[in-house]
Formats: sequence, structure tokens, C-alpha cells
Amino acid sequence: MASTPSCHHCSEPLPREPAQRAIDGDGRAYCCDGCAAAARWIRDANLGDYYRLRTAAAGRVGGDHVDLSVWDREDVLREHAHTIEGGRRITLLSDGMRCAACAWLIQKALAREPGVREVTANAVTGRIRIDWDPARAPLSQVLQRLASLGYRPYLAGGDARERARTAERNRWLLRLGIAGLGTLQAMMLAEALYLDFDHQMPAATRDFFRWLAFLLSTPVVFYSGWPFLAGMWRELRMRHVGMDTLIATSTLLAYFASLVETIRGGAHVWFDAAVMFVFLLLAARMLEQRARNVASAQVDALARARPAFATRETTDGARESVALADLHAGDVACVAIAESVPADGVLLDGEAWLEESLLTGESGAVRKSPGDAVYAGTVNREAPARIRITCTGPETRLSQLTRLVEEAQSHRPRLARVADRIGSRFVVSLLFVAVLVYAGWRLHDPSRAFEVTLALLVISCPCALSLAVPTALAAAHGALARAGVLATRADAMETLATATDIVFDKTGTLSDDRPALAQVEVFDDFAQAQAQALRIAAALERDANHPLAAAFAQAGDGTRATSVLAVAGQGVEGVVDGRRWRLGRAEYACGGADDGALWLGDGAHASARFVLRESIRADAPAALQALRALGLRVHLSSGDAAAPVGTLAQALGIADAHARQRPEDKLALVRRLQSEGRIVAMVGDGLNDAPVLAGADVSLAMDTGAALAQRAADLVMTGPTLLRIPAAVRVARATRRVIGQNFAWALGYNLLAVPLAAAGLVTPWIAALGMAGSSLVVTLNALRLARSPS
Repeated sequence: MASTPSCHHCSEPLPREPAQRAIDGDGRAYCCDGCAAAARWIRDANLGDYYRLRTAAAGRVGGDHVDLSVWDREDVLREHAHTIEGGRRITLLSDGMRCAACAWLIQKALAREPGVREVTANAVTGRIRIDWDPARAPLSQVLQRLASLGYRPYLAGGDARERARTAERNRWLLRLGIAGLGTLQAMMLAEALYLDFDHQMPAATRDFFRWLAFLLSTPVVFYSGWPFLAGMWRELRMRHVGMDTLIATSTLLAYFASLVETIRGGAHVWFDAAVMFVFLLLAARMLEQRARNVASAQVDALARARPAFATRETTDGARESVALADLHAGDVACVAIAESVPADGVLLDGEAWLEESLLTGESGAVRKSPGDAVYAGTVNREAPARIRITCTGPETRLSQLTRLVEEAQSHRPRLARVADRIGSRFVVSLLFVAVLVYAGWRLHDPSRAFEVTLALLVISCPCALSLAVPTALAAAHGALARAGVLATRADAMETLATATDIVFDKTGTLSDDRPALAQVEVFDDFAQAQAQALRIAAALERDANHPLAAAFAQAGDGTRATSVLAVAGQGVEGVVDGRRWRLGRAEYACGGADDGALWLGDGAHASARFVLRESIRADAPAALQALRALGLRVHLSSGDAAAPVGTLAQALGIADAHARQRPEDKLALVRRLQSEGRIVAMVGDGLNDAPVLAGADVSLAMDTGAALAQRAADLVMTGPTLLRIPAAVRVARATRRVIGQNFAWALGYNLLAVPLAAAGLVTPWIAALGMAGSSLVVTLNALRLARSPS
């Protein structure tokens, strides 16, 4: 099968009409003039190796010029840039940097721009740091080159936050560098002392080497090792003995015992063990932090992918640039090609294609029609768009999801708490064993008592145990984020891994979330006014966040209902044109017998009957098949009538289907399954799903679901495909396996290491090496989870 022709620069499909393609002098075809111009500049700048080295395509450039002049505004620079010698520095984000070759291209390309002093691009975090001289070139000119290559710039966090983040990273690097240098020199001196087997070294030379080792060790122990000393102080204040207490105790024991032996001219010193202990532990902790940073990079980009300013349409049709804080619900925002949507809203006119990769993980642009919802952080493609803002700032979907994730990350999962308790008890037991070992060796060989005890404390430090859970969870959260699933509860993945049953809602979950009107019947005084019935139904559903609302979106004329009240499992009521109406099930809307249709009435009399048609999601069969392959039993519980529920259940092969389920009925189904010893996962999207989402063992909310449903759920999908659910289950189960492997390794290591050390078969520096190696094994094993789930 012939492959679809694609753009040489961005790899997106070429236009079907050859006349719409851009052909450069190199004979290659491009999807637009912007991509052709980018490729031409790269070739003329002798940076063509980019195409050979890259492992992922660049973003589509587009043919229109992007106005980046807002980046030159002083209020933007004051908040997000700071003054350095010879200019200013700013850190920004880009959603198009997908591989190391992209970072290389950005650094080379921007370095050629006038006024640019230094550029650093990180393909892992998507961050770009630019040092430039505003007197020679405005920032917008530099960023124009970035945008012309297909890398759209976004604001990162405020300058104070970025500077604090950079300063913290630099402090850790300095600590590690000093520890590495001190360890190297101290080990060289220790080697000379160890090789003096026959004790022929003059005492003066021996003491000189020891005092040099003391001088080298002091900054390592008290500066590089300060995080462990501070951690010990916090643990002692909280009356909790943990890993930092053991690390700091071992280090200080080795350091001060060596100092005492140096002063009194004793037989042994252990400066090398103290510095190696600090160095290896710092390296392990930085590796753990890197794993956390890589894992949270997607969520970090989600939280900050917003434009610098918004373009607002005024009442006279003119346009003005305003800060995001000045944008309010009801305003009309104009989003140019390649610009980011500033806030959540509704597309007003014309078709639009929005790239939601940062928000949903979808690789391509998504088609939006007038009336469709659009979200902050998505990038407009193809044509300019006008959006009526519905919510801004912390109320946007992006902000809500980010807040849920931050709340989840602030709570330690049960497994992490268990590991802490085990580690704390292990440390207390180890200190007791160390006292016994010291006493035993004092009786057997007093000259080796301290050395053996020190080796025991070092080699059995529960670093691997303490890292077993946090590194695995950090890597797993990163894999979930890339798959388009955000965990909002600390223990979500642990429970999902053990789930045996999964219960689905129907409308908006297994069925298409955009149902259409198949039939309209009107009665009584509406007998000749079908449009009037549709207008009232549209007004009642206008502010409802249920998928059925989409069926009436085109029938509305802007009429608003007042005193709107949603009755879970029944319908919605409100006042339209001075009269109270009900829209929902027949018994609720007009006192009739339920027939599965949607009725409009005043509670006693029917005015209209609406029959809706909905289709099964295209990916539902594959998703359910994958879930069954994972061993989960699938159930269907819907508030709809028996006929449509039965039809969908039969089509998807769901044996256990329940129709006309009120929220309490859905919760009762979950409780019944739980009483049978089943662990139940619930997938829903509506307001009426919130109680059962909260009552299930673990729950997943669809991306289009109501905010209340998302707050009640343990995991929230940021994209529409149901295939994210089996992917999340696979990640959760893999996380459980890795955590089990890490625990097993940590336990096995200590069962082997403690007897060897107690028997005097391990020297302190070998003990430090073994402890660090154990931590490294656990961390590398956890990082396997960072790979995207299949």
C-alpha cells in the first residue's frame, strides 16, 4: 500500500490538490509556504543535519505571519524576564520540541539572531532559555525566528519561580560537583594509606595524608551532605527516625571518628567512606529528582501553556490586546493561526482545526464546528477563529485538571506511607542490631569494631526501600499523562491495578457524545410551532453539561432560561418566556408513561416529544475488547430507556446491562458487586454519575464530563478516546509489578548485605558502593514505567 505523501518539514499530509502544495527548489513538497520557508532557511543556514538526526517531525509552521509584538511589552518582560549582565534572560515553553534534534536546531538557529547571547533548549521539559540584548534586538524578533521554524513560544512560570527552580537545580549540581571532587581526592589519599600493608610509611607522612583527607572531607560532609543533615534534624524534631537520620548518622560517625583517630594517631580513618557515602547518595537522589521532573514535564507544560495576551473584539468590531486577567466571560476572543486559545469558550463562526496535543495527547489537529467547545491551551490551525469566552483563569478546564493533579500529588499514596513505616521500623531495628554488632566485635576484635559497625550502617541504609514507591509512581504518572490520563487521587493507580469489574455509563461514554434529533412531535398549542418547542428545549439545555444538550444546540436563538434546576435521573426544569417548563423523562415532564424519548411539558401536560439518535463510539469495541483481554468484567448502567440500552449492549457484547438507572441505582449496583468481593472501576461523565464515581473503588471521568463528575473521579481522561482506559490499566498493573520488584530487591539486598557486613566481610567504602548500587537498580527499574503505554 502506497504511503500517504507528507510534508518534508512537519510530516503532515499534503493537500490533495497539487496546486495547493509548496514546492521548493530542492524538489520536495511541503504542506504550506511556511514549512517550505522553514526548510529553505535551515538549508541555507547549513543546518540540514536536523532532518537527518531528528526522531520526530517539527510542528506545522503555517503560511501566515504570527504577530509576536506582545512579547516586547514591558509588563510581560517585567514578570517573566530578569536583567543579567549585558541584557535580559527569559525562560519559555514550546510544544513543538519533540526530540533532541529539535533542541539542537533551536539553539543553533536562535544563536544566529542579532542580540542573542546564549540559548539553551531542553527537549525533555520543552523549556527554552534565551539570553538577549534588548538594545540590539527586541524579543519578538528572536521569537519570530523560533515560530518560523514551527516552534510556537508559550509563557513558562513567572520569572521568580523560574529563577528559584534554576537556583535550586544549580545548588544541587554544585553540591554534587564538590562531593565528586572531594571523593576523588580523598579516595586517592585513602588508597595510599590502604597500600601501606607493612606500616612502613612514616608517621608524619601518614598524618599529613589524613589531615589532607580531613580538609577535603569537611565541605563534602557539611555542604554537599547538608540535605541529609537537615533531613535528620527535621525527622528528630518530628520524633520520626527515617532514612535521612541513618544517612546523616553514618556520615557523621565516619567523619568524627576519623577526626578523633587522626588527632590521637589511631590505626584507621574512614574519611573515604564518609565522602563516598555522601557523593553516591547525592547522585541517587538527583537521579530520583530527574525521574520526577521527566515524569511531571507533561503536566508542567499543561499548566503553563497559555498565550502571553489575548486579542479581544470590542463592541465596534475593533480589536485590542489585553492581559489574560482582563478577559471575562462573554467576551469575544480572536485567535490567529498558530496562536493558543486564551480561555475556554465556544467557537462562534466558521470551521476551525485545533491542535490539542498538550491537553489531550492527540497527535493531530481536531476539527471544530460552530458551537463546539474549545479549551485554553489548544493551538489554532488552518484559519483564524472567533471564540466567545465562557470561563477564564482558574475556572478553565485546564486549570481545574491541573489543580486536581496538584492536590493528588500533595497527598502521599498508601504504598508510600507503608514504605515509610517499614523504613522507619527498619532503621530503629538496624540501630539496635548495630549496637549488638559493635559490642560483639569489641569482645572479638576491638580494632575492627567501629569499622564493621560503620559498614553495617552504610550498607543496610534503606535507600532502595524509600525509593521503591516514589520513583515508580513518578514515572507512572508521567506515562499516564502522555497517554492522556491524569490521576487526581493519590491511591488511584494502586486500586486500578487490582480492579476486577468496570461499569460504564452509556450516553457520552460508550455512545457518541453528540446525539442528533431523529424525530420531533408537537402537541396542543405547539401543534403548528415545532421551532418554538425546539427553542424552549434549547434554552433549558443551554447551560446543561450533559451530552444531550448538543442535540438542541443548533435550535437555540440565544434565549436564556432562568431558575434552572437539574433533577438527577429525571431531567431539567426552568422558566422560559415567563412559563415554567420541564424537559426529560415522560413521567417527570408531563406525567406520562416512560417510553425512552425526551419530553417537553409543564409537569402535567405534554407539549413536545423528541426522539434522539446516537451512535456507538468508534473506539468502544476495541476498548472493551482490550479490557476483557485484561481480565475485567464489563457492565453497563445507564439512565436511558431499555430499548437503546439493550441495543448498545448487544452491539458491544455486554451481558450485564441495566437501564433506567437513577444515581442511587447505579451506586447500588456498585455496592452489590463490592459485596461480592469485586473491586469496581466506574467510567462516567455526567452530573448524575458523581455519586457512583465517588462510591466506586476507583473511577474515571471522561474529558467532556461535568466538573462535579471530574472532582469525584480518581482519574480524568484529557482526550476523547476510550482506548486510554485499557492503557491506564496496563500502566497501573505495570506500576504494581515494578513496586513489588523494588520491594523484593530492597528486602533481598538487605537480607544478604546485613549478615555480610556484620561478619566483617565488607569495608565501609564497599558498603557505600553497594548501597548506591542498590538504589540505582531500584530507580532504573522504576524508570521503565516512563515509556508510553502501548
